[in-house]
Amino acid sequence: MRGSIFPYKTSKYIWHVILFRVPAPRPRPISEFLSKFQNVAQTSQYLVKFALPVSPLRSHLRRKGVNDRFIAEDIGLLCSDAVLPGSALASVDTRGDFQGVIEKFAHTRNFTQMNLEFYVDNDYKILKFFEHYIEFITGSSASDPTSGTYHFKLNYPSDYKMNETRIVKFERDYNRFLEYRFIGLFPLSLQSTRVSYQGSSLLKANVTFSFDRYICGESTSLVRNLKRAFNEIFGRGNPARDGSSLSFDQLNSVFRAGNDTDNKIEKLTNLNNGSISSQVANFTGTSLGSGQYVAPSYNIDFG
Repeated sequence: MRGSIFPYKTSKYIWHVILFRVPAPRPRPISEFLSKFQNVAQTSQYLVKFALPVSPLRSHLRRKGVNDRFIAEDIGLLCSDAVLPGSALASVDTRGDFQGVIEKFAHTRNFTQMNLEFYVDNDYKILKFFEHYIEFITGSSASDPTSGTYHFKLNYPSDYKMNETRIVKFERDYNRFLEYRFIGLFPLSLQSTRVSYQGSSLLKANVTFSFDRYICGESTSLVRNLKRAFNEIFGRGNPARDGSSLSFDQLNSVFRAGNDTDNKIEKLTNLNNGSISSQVANFTGTSLGSGQYVAPSYNIDFG
């Protein structure tokens, strides 16, 4: 306590006082942060795109009067209320690793169900689509529904689960957007729709969907080749996922890991599945061929 602003005192307990100064808040004009609030996303610009699996489901819906063009173009536009998907981590508590401390660890990612609301067209194709979609899942089209021996025999999940349905949230300039692609999506329930003589209003259908998981970001083959799928930036891609060559950061980390040339070449070869030709192609823009790496006959100084 010597040297502090408090006099030194002999006591049973010694208290250390730490003084610090909190700066006073600085007044800021509205012009400094007004642009932040003027550039926030809005809820009214979105697009829903349905894509059915290649299965007997398509022909089943055609027989019910719901054609492919209506599914690809109109259903998404008639979606009056959509939600961006959410997920949660299931965790487990661990006790005893540290005295008096309870640690929590994630073990499973859970994807929640989502509800979509649709305007019902005057041909009732929206209701027919979901009614007969669920009918196909339960296999009820295989027998006469008026028969006394009517029963359900469910179809295989690969015949009714959708893997290409997307929700795209975009802005007014159409240049900024966020895409969600659903894997294993199918309608889980079609809620009861109320009709009434009291005051006509727009008829809507509320549908609950279940899905196995979703992918955040574009995932088409085009954007994967452009190395900007899954919200990747700078066009670098992900070598571990795409099977492509190493990124600049990975190469840079290898080159900075010492002066042993053979060690650096070995690291590059191991990281790129035994070939270093694609690294050269990345920097020069021209492929120099492929093949396995052979020990160099001369010394290379990487700096």
